[in-house]
Amino acid sequence: MEILSVIILGFIQGIAEFLPISSSAHLIIFRDVFGISAGMSANMELSFDIALHLGTLLAIGIYFFKDFIRMIQKGFTKGVKDEDGKILWYLIAATIPAAIVGVLFEDIIEEAIRTNYLLIAAALAIMGIIIYAADKYSKSTKDVKKMTLKDAIIVGCSQVFALIPGFSRSGTTIASARILGVEREEAAKFSFYLSAPVVCGAVILQLLKSTTWEVIMANMGTFILGILISFLVGLICIKYLLKYLHKHNFKIFMIYRIILAIVVVAWVIWR
Repeated sequence: MEILSVIILGFIQGIAEFLPISSSAHLIIFRDVFGISAGMSANMELSFDIALHLGTLLAIGIYFFKDFIRMIQKGFTKGVKDEDGKILWYLIAATIPAAIVGVLFEDIIEEAIRTNYLLIAAALAIMGIIIYAADKYSKSTKDVKKMTLKDAIIVGCSQVFALIPGFSRSGTTIASARILGVEREEAAKFSFYLSAPVVCGAVILQLLKSTTWEVIMANMGTFILGILISFLVGLICIKYLLKYLHKHNFKIFMIYRIILAIVVVAWVIWR
């Protein structure tokens, strides 16, 4: 795998994991439509994607390190009686729906949809409109600490749609949180919190496969570079997205998703 391809895919993952534009769709599109690292075996492709997700997981862990430590400490000492402790147990509850569906159906969905480019394009466009509308027409009545268990579970359930490339995990969770009245920046923050256990679970499940370790050991340098790039870009992206959302809405992301969807449809028609 060429170094330039590793760097490009690392940048894509670091950016698209946190922006509401679907990292899985972008990795598929840049590989299949634009030919980045074309010809990669399915096992290498999946293992490398997991490595890139590990990089963004590390970015979340580092950026929100103090928040996670506080949640864990308060969660196990004071439980739901404390606002920070409550968030920990809400995150656990919100993770369960996506974890169950992911374990049972992820491979089936991956095989059925991965090369259905028209469906991916439709998901990009439709979800872009939903994210913008959910933000524009929803009130901002609470922050993360004022969320209820019901709110957390609803947001967690929305992650199920993210198994379909194009919907975006961050996009679906932010949109559902905004519909529930969570402030824009706070909705993004909860989405980032929620991504940690989901991505961590996916990484662990993939690492339990012996074939994954075979690929890793044969391509150690490639994987380390990919992880490093997605980690650094992810850190930067989290910081500036939160700042951006403090004053701006999701209109630019809707426009981008629609343009990308049109590009994909055009490619399908003319290839």
